[in-house]
Amino acid sequence: MSQKILLSAKEIEIILHRLACQLIENHQNFEETVLIGIQPRGIFLAERIQQILQKDYKIEEVKTGRLDITFYRDDFRRSEKPLEANSTKIDFLVENKRVVFIDDVLYTGRSIRSALTAIQSFGRPKEIELLTLIDRRFSRHLPIQPDYNGRQVDAINEEKVKVNWVENAGEDCVYLVNK
Repeated sequence: MSQKILLSAKEIEIILHRLACQLIENHQNFEETVLIGIQPRGIFLAERIQQILQKDYKIEEVKTGRLDITFYRDDFRRSEKPLEANSTKIDFLVENKRVVFIDDVLYTGRSIRSALTAIQSFGRPKEIELLTLIDRRFSRHLPIQPDYNGRQVDAINEEKVKVNWVENAGEDCVYLVNK
């Protein structure tokens, strides 16, 4: 197994600031907007974006939650091992809000489809957008595209995109892993 660095910590930091600025352009003060990180790895990206918006761009309140999609996936019964759900924490209303789903990698689109179903349990959003750090654009099974995208990656065959965050892996780095 070999791996190649796609994004360094510095490049990730630059991309996060660009994504935050794009969100500000479209959502200004975030009074009608909420950010929802998709469990498990989208939460790290959502929290980073929230911190940048609040600390660097002085947006006072950015409501951020986390959504578990485990039992909304269309493949959840196909695993040989028992499923372990993650936590959902949405302590605000999504009814008539502009929701921005945040995930680290957009691959087949199945996680986003699951998130679209899961969010309906919390109300009916006015609008839903998608922010991803990595878009594996030629791997889609569903017609889902990000509204905000850090980097497009054309991974082929058995290649996998692996996103590491300081919070869970001790480093900020994106790798292309060849099995």
